[in-house]
Amino acid sequence: MFNVAEKFVSINGEGQYAGQLAVFIRFAGCNLRCSYCDTKWANSFDYKGELLSAEEILDYVLGTHIRNVTLTGGEPLLREGITGLIEMLIKSELRVEVETNGSVPLAPVDGKFRPHFTIDYKTPSSGMEDKMLMSNYGILESEDVVKFVCGSVEDLNRSYEIIRQYGLIKRCKVYLSCVFGQLEPKTAVEFMKENELNGVNFQLQMHKFIWEPDKKGV
Repeated sequence: MFNVAEKFVSINGEGQYAGQLAVFIRFAGCNLRCSYCDTKWANSFDYKGELLSAEEILDYVLGTHIRNVTLTGGEPLLREGITGLIEMLIKSELRVEVETNGSVPLAPVDGKFRPHFTIDYKTPSSGMEDKMLMSNYGILESEDVVKFVCGSVEDLNRSYEIIRQYGLIKRCKVYLSCVFGQLEPKTAVEFMKENELNGVNFQLQMHKFIWEPDKKGV
């Protein structure tokens, strides 16, 4: 059984499917405590969510008639049985994205039924950069994403270092964004211009402009 903190249909607010409808399944429990986390309420493994089986999650998703599925958290890859759920979703011809915090191995899920991975590299201001599992970057593919959420110029500089060190632009899709209300978007764009960051996508968290920034279920 999976402890589901919330499930809902909305638009993807960021990433390669930004602006498209998606079904979100948010699992309770995370092993990190990022300073800028916007879902702290779901980080406890003891959170009293809805206990659902893989079959019940699949039935819910199919009932929405939406083809994009985002598994998020918390940290979805810490859920026992997550590979089986992913396989069920992909077999149902759904496009599955797994949003992971970058501290958990991707390899166990990197098989025949492989989702699209979105790794959130934890920049220095998160306080969690030392938890990053860099071996994950060796199995990234062209449809995977690494995103950098930046709250300072230091974060921008560190993101640039990681992008170059691991050749991410040639390996996968790369996104750069700002901690909402903390770093001015124009600062990030100017940084991209100054460093000629070809192949990097700047993004704003769309859902935080449509609804209140801390609103759940969107």
